Amino acid sequence: MVMNRPSRPHRSARPALAAVTLTAATLSLAACGSSDGASGNGEPAATGTVTVTDATGTEVKVPEHPRRVLALSETDLDSALALGVKPVGLTAGRGQQGAPAYLAEQAGGIPVVGAVTGPDIEKVVRARPDVILAGQTADAQVLQQLRRIAPTVVTIDGGKNWKSALQLTGKALGRTNEAEDFLADYDRKVAALKKDLGSRAGASVSVARYSAKGTAVMQQGVFISDVLKDLGFRRPGIQNDKGEGHSTPISDENLSEIDGDWLFIGTLDSGGKDAGLLDTLAEKPAYRQLKAVGSGQAVQIDGSMWTSLGGAQAALKVLGDIREAMVK
Repeated sequence: MVMNRPSRPHRSARPALAAVTLTAATLSLAACGSSDGASGNGEPAATGTVTVTDATGTEVKVPEHPRRVLALSETDLDSALALGVKPVGLTAGRGQQGAPAYLAEQAGGIPVVGAVTGPDIEKVVRARPDVILAGQTADAQVLQQLRRIAPTVVTIDGGKNWKSALQLTGKALGRTNEAEDFLADYDRKVAALKKDLGSRAGASVSVARYSAKGTAVMQQGVFISDVLKDLGFRRPGIQNDKGEGHSTPISDENLSEIDGDWLFIGTLDSGGKDAGLLDTLAEKPAYRQLKAVGSGQAVQIDGSMWTSLGGAQAALKVLGDIREAMVK
């Protein structure tokens, strides 16, 4: 007599079940803090919603007064803090372990939930956000994951304009008036600086980042170029053209392309290791030939602020740096 043996599940069933379980657990955790009448920090959750159109043209319903904001780009972190909102999570700045150095004090205690390359979805879930500011995230799969966790607003458009990002963030966070007030203050400071610069307001200005790989210049279509344009500065060589990426490598043989009246140059290091950058560059024949170096008008700057995504507060600090360097 042949006895029937109990059937065994197919070997692939267990991993599949685990994946389903993990997904369910993730979505369940994402819902915590938003469906129980509390924001997750002891405060009542916002009940009303408003609709904002994000930088991709997508309409997103967000809480009228969000309490747990996640900032997934340097610009988002800068904007939120400028508007008086401290996020519950941030992504590390370009070349940084955490918040950019110029925001480090304001951002103290905010956990890191990702890097420039993208967010860590598990950490995003644990932050229990009620709004996610997604910067310039373009990956459709990542956006889908984020939108299953909380309302997600892409804040940075193709032009990477920090002013538009600030205004959109103001709408998403219920801080429209604060955003407009900030921009009005920026315009006043720009006008005052242009007046105080006098004849130097029309100077040609280069901005570059230096690293072990060499020099990279900032072309049009990035944060710092927009600020310099507001001030009426001219840009030498290829810096008048829109770049293909965030920065454009340039060889020592072609440094004449950045030979302006002034050179602002820095690194992404915020730990003080680049303190002698100008001395290092002065030893290089190609740099010694630049008129800005020869005339003492080469200025070391915080590259993590000037040559990264930037933002509202970064723009004000750049104005301060230029005032200190160029206004006598």
